[in-house]
Amino acid sequence: MAGPKLPANAAGILQLAIDLGCLQIDPIRVVEQPQYLIPWSRLGHYKHAQLNKALWEEKTLFHYWAHAASLVPTVDYPIHQVMMRRYPSRRSSVGYERMMKWLETNKALKRHILLQLRNKGPLRTSDFTDLAVENFKSTGWNTDRNVDRMLDYLWTKGKVMIVGRTGQQRIWDLSERWFPDWTPSDRISYQQQTKASIERSVKAMGIATKKQIWQYFTRWRYHELPKALEQLEKKGTLIPVAVPGIKGSWHLHPDDLALVEKLRRGEWEPRPATLLSPFDPLIADRPRTKLMWDFDYAIEIYVPKDKRKFGYYVLPILQGDRLIGRVDPAMDRKTGTLTINGVWAETGAPKDRPTGIAVKGAIEDLARFLGATEVRYPKRVPAGWKPALG
Repeated sequence: MAGPKLPANAAGILQLAIDLGCLQIDPIRVVEQPQYLIPWSRLGHYKHAQLNKALWEEKTLFHYWAHAASLVPTVDYPIHQVMMRRYPSRRSSVGYERMMKWLETNKALKRHILLQLRNKGPLRTSDFTDLAVENFKSTGWNTDRNVDRMLDYLWTKGKVMIVGRTGQQRIWDLSERWFPDWTPSDRISYQQQTKASIERSVKAMGIATKKQIWQYFTRWRYHELPKALEQLEKKGTLIPVAVPGIKGSWHLHPDDLALVEKLRRGEWEPRPATLLSPFDPLIADRPRTKLMWDFDYAIEIYVPKDKRKFGYYVLPILQGDRLIGRVDPAMDRKTGTLTINGVWAETGAPKDRPTGIAVKGAIEDLARFLGATEVRYPKRVPAGWKPALG
């Protein structure tokens, strides 16, 4: 977030997705889904329709698997096609043998889905008949969800794509009908994909260690990562750097050298305080977040209420280059009320009236983005922020 601010429109959203590599998606909407909240944190107020247009009409974004289920830029199709070609594999797929046996047994279900889409698509998940001979078994929520599991398999293989939604239900069609004519058709190797993903990851993070790269963007899909890093350094595509006070070998992309020099000279104007989605790439790697900002963060959705340290869906507060606190908001769309269940300041964060005003500004900006007509604050807030948040 140290570079020039992108415009809060469809072009800005696309460029942000390119810069970050992806926008993670998640169905939980207690505040707002991350694919919408992440651009708001970084671009400011924009209309949801602008992202939807890029996704469903212009098709400059599409659903695929990055470090998690995400919206990814269509220009990066060659990077993601490597996984499409290789999936599933013994190395990358948990339960590979079981998965291959299930696919072999249920060829009729696979043929049914592809034939229905070719003849009648686009179709909803519920439009397909479960022709599975053997139910899919897992330790998670996929057990017996045969149609969903086969669609996920065909999606990861790149045979079908998500082309719309009706409520929480996905709409599918054949990939060959979905992707626009201008989609890049380059067929790159696993090694080329690794190097392209390394560049994308380092530029997105600013600086990164080998372990952090491994966790980012095409997570766990870096072929011979140490060797690739060495080759990129020799070529000058990456620059080795040291971070004072933090051990480890770090990497910087040469495109960011000018920005580093500007920061060193103090030529950086911090942006106003904002709130981050729990799935924002800035904090998605929790160990990196702790290492870089001494900010210990966890999503407590699945933690019993009486054992939560903060709240159900807590958003970190970013001010300048510091994570200064967190808020626990919940949006009631029926009443138009944004309720702030709690506000916390980090140890060492400024607890004065100006900072309280900045935090209130971030909360009220979120309220405007969500279309809230009322904001309710908690009784207990950090003492120095109380004049603004009381």
